[in-house]
Amino acid sequence: MSLKKATLVIFIVLLIDQLSKFYIKTNFFLGEDSPVFDWFKILFIENNGMAWGAQIPGEYGKLILTLFRLVAIVGIGYWLWDTVRKNGAKVLVFSIALIFAGAMGNIIDSVFYGLIFDESTPTHVASFLPEAGGYGTLFHGKVVDMLYFPLWEGNLPEWLPFWGGQYFTFFDPVFNIADSAITIGVALLIIFNKKAFPKEKKVES
Repeated sequence: MSLKKATLVIFIVLLIDQLSKFYIKTNFFLGEDSPVFDWFKILFIENNGMAWGAQIPGEYGKLILTLFRLVAIVGIGYWLWDTVRKNGAKVLVFSIALIFAGAMGNIIDSVFYGLIFDESTPTHVASFLPEAGGYGTLFHGKVVDMLYFPLWEGNLPEWLPFWGGQYFTFFDPVFNIADSAITIGVALLIIFNKKAFPKEKKVES
């Protein structure tokens, strides 16, 4: 897979990711949901930290996280370039391109969204480039999430240890297109591990 094709994959993923986030941010109240199917909803939330809502504590936690993401994306970019240069397997190049695009999509939110949008609240839909300025500063943006798949909701059986009788939702996390790209990229590397990282055959003497 050529670098041009990998770049096209990255561009398409980033375009879909950012267009979906822009639409949600400028059309939904924070916490608003819109059912698509019984098992799929568009639910607007914002993630101020890492996956699963985790955060680095302290005044500079958010800045440290964003800077770490920037360093990581440089490493992923080099991995992609080096893999293409070495004529690596197509599935490997495609997977790295997905991971790069996903990481870049969330970095754009973290770096710029605090500058270009005002605050989203349960009673206020954000504006793009508001006259009063954004809700944050450079490197302090929030990641927009909106894909929610509550495949099953209900009370767990009473006989179940620890959680018996409690209300439970599967699948509970809310994520975005960028997260999906990263997940698919990693999944492809796991599933097609042998094709992505072929072992060199030993030359018989």
